Amino acid sequence: MNEIVFTPFTHEEMVAGVHAIAAAIEAEGWRPSLLVGVGRGGLAPSVYLSHRMDLQLVSVDHSARIAPFGTELVAVLAARTRAGAHLLFIEDINDSGKTIGEIRAALAAESAVDANIRFAVLLDNSLSAQRVDYRYRAIDRSVTKDWFVFPWEAMAPREKLAAEAMEVPERIA
Repeated sequence: MNEIVFTPFTHEEMVAGVHAIAAAIEAEGWRPSLLVGVGRGGLAPSVYLSHRMDLQLVSVDHSARIAPFGTELVAVLAARTRAGAHLLFIEDINDSGKTIGEIRAALAAESAVDANIRFAVLLDNSLSAQRVDYRYRAIDRSVTKDWFVFPWEAMAPREKLAAEAMEVPERIA
């Protein structure tokens, strides 16, 4: 097995990414009614984007897997899309697509209007099973094997980061 290459995704890159995503949304003329930060990785960039675009923000806690923090909010969000609200979900990375796929499936199960839902990420793996609407930077996991460490992850022990990286070994091998 190759050694894991940890590459910092700096605070400056995050700020540039938030500005780029906001500019792409504004250029398109689509305006979200509400931002949805996806816990944990999407929380920091969603707060920045909320301030940048002067939009309200809620968070859906996907990573904790505690049902009331995700499932009840998903039902409320789906109802909002049926009433015409535009939702923008924010995540740090679309790597395998697992998180975004699970959120899309949960929203669909609650009869959300798909046309009113979009996703934005700082890093987007072009080989992901899921597509996003807005990205700061694209990577190709067949070429880029680095494990990106976002500013909010910098406090985590290296062993924890390595374990997360190894959850899908082919991403980094």
